[in-house]
Amino acid sequence: MIRRLFTILVALTIAAATATAVWGPAYVERSLNPVTMPKDGWPVSPQAQALHDSLIIGDLHSDALLWDRDILTRVDRGHVDIPRLSDGNVAVQVFTTVTKSPRGQNYTHNATEAPDNITPLFIGQLRPIHSWFSLKERALAQAAALSRAAEQAPDQVMVIRSAEDLQALLEARRDGARTVGAILGMEGAHPLEGKLDNLRVLYGAGFRLIGLTHFFDNELGGSLHGSGGPNSGLSEFGREVVREAQERHMIIDLAHASPQMVRDVLAFPGSRPIISHTGIRSHCDSPRNLPDDLVRAIAAKGGLIGIGYWADVVCGKTPADIAGAIAAAIRLVGEDQVALGSDYDGSVDAPFDAAHLPALTQALMDAGLNDGQIAKVMGGNMMRYLAETL
Repeated sequence: MIRRLFTILVALTIAAATATAVWGPAYVERSLNPVTMPKDGWPVSPQAQALHDSLIIGDLHSDALLWDRDILTRVDRGHVDIPRLSDGNVAVQVFTTVTKSPRGQNYTHNATEAPDNITPLFIGQLRPIHSWFSLKERALAQAAALSRAAEQAPDQVMVIRSAEDLQALLEARRDGARTVGAILGMEGAHPLEGKLDNLRVLYGAGFRLIGLTHFFDNELGGSLHGSGGPNSGLSEFGREVVREAQERHMIIDLAHASPQMVRDVLAFPGSRPIISHTGIRSHCDSPRNLPDDLVRAIAAKGGLIGIGYWADVVCGKTPADIAGAIAAAIRLVGEDQVALGSDYDGSVDAPFDAAHLPALTQALMDAGLNDGQIAKVMGGNMMRYLAETL
């Protein structure tokens, strides 16, 4: 009897663990990445759809690789997969790898030593065991998933590592291809694990964008949301990383950098950093948005300001609210330095997924932007920047 009871308990435990692995991560993803679009969608006029279909579109930030699903397969949760990017006429998508986020994550103060949210997620997703407790291996596991997709379906997705790759992709799309170009980035440089050699390893794996910090201070220096405060700038290791990243033509992303780190990076000769996903502080007074003077300084060095889609940075949940933030960015830094930076699948809300991106083109038209401005913001500025930087 005891043996039978033990066998039943073991079977129930295995069944519960299997159910958690199969359905748990999908449930978490669905709850953390809601789409707030009306049931019938946002209205898009024939004129807006025609303009949208003519555009070269790019997005500076998506965390879709964090969620262990085949990005070649359309799913009914979250914001991004390759079929939905294709439906939305997206030519180039930056995919960033999230490797650590602090428990109780917030926009004002997070301790570096706080318990990590990504560890249980990776274990629950049954990612490779070597990635469970190594931030570098977590980044590499996500990069490998993207590479597998590109190898399996080269007509659908292409990993971009150079300006020449970008040119080849855009020429193919002009000839009718629907291939989505994918650029690998780091959401915070903590996968380097304090070693410059790891930057070379990650570069070799295809990484071409490096966000220096995420929601906590790390070996490179201060986060906008860390415990070191606004005056916590680049460490000496951080300076070494920035120097080598520049030599390798990697894009420096300051989306989560402290004000002093922003100033330190801008002081580097030839620096041309971006903010991949943000809002404009004077338009939406959120601690997630850097002060306007720093945003202007980044744009003045030739960097891009990627406008996000979620309510915390645009102060609203409609396409019109995103368009309002884009218009505010144009007023602040000019139409040549503004781009899209959705933060799709980054544990944020969005008023539409990638397949329904024409709603944003409609909203930009409604906000009074002309066709040339819309073309620049939706991807023209990003393509120019990548061609000049990679």
